[in-house]
Amino acid sequence: MEEQTEYSQLIARTLAGSREAYGELYEATVRDVYRTVRFLITEPSDADDVVQDIYLELHRSLEHYDGTRALRPWLMGLVMRQVQAYRRKGWRQLRITKKAEHTGPFLDADFAGEVIDRLSSRTLMDKVNSLPFKLRQVIVLHYLQEYSQEEAAAILGIPLGTVKSRIHAALQKLRRKPKADTIRIGKVEDLHES
Repeated sequence: MEEQTEYSQLIARTLAGSREAYGELYEATVRDVYRTVRFLITEPSDADDVVQDIYLELHRSLEHYDGTRALRPWLMGLVMRQVQAYRRKGWRQLRITKKAEHTGPFLDADFAGEVIDRLSSRTLMDKVNSLPFKLRQVIVLHYLQEYSQEEAAAILGIPLGTVKSRIHAALQKLRRKPKADTIRIGKVEDLHES
């Protein structure tokens, strides 16, 4: 509750025009915000851009903040909306790129910076990053940010049962052992017969 009182005071001072108070609010929250965004967006420069957008939106939205509610879940809701907006923008860009590839041979896109090889690494974070976005969201909120399932449901605006089923599905995927490559012994010609 003490943390919430501090946040309320910083918000009131920010709304009164204090840049210093907004800087303090930023410093008090940026670590959790960045960590959450970084787990949901794997490219560091994109994560930095999204965090910047989050804090611009936070500044614009503070006047609509309901001081009777806890700040952190409200802020995490803002984080999730900004991450989803980033992902929609990425899908639009991908569709435009794919369309451009089919329209003519003169368009040359550079994808070198976007290729990330996660298959060789077996760390837990790589496994979490490989989860579908909706599953990764609930894992990050529940296990990384330590929100209850009910709080995660409220932040994401989805039913509690959906959060529970997504957590279950994510844990199932994380527990799966990678399938070993099958080694076949025989002649090369035999491979085409099977």
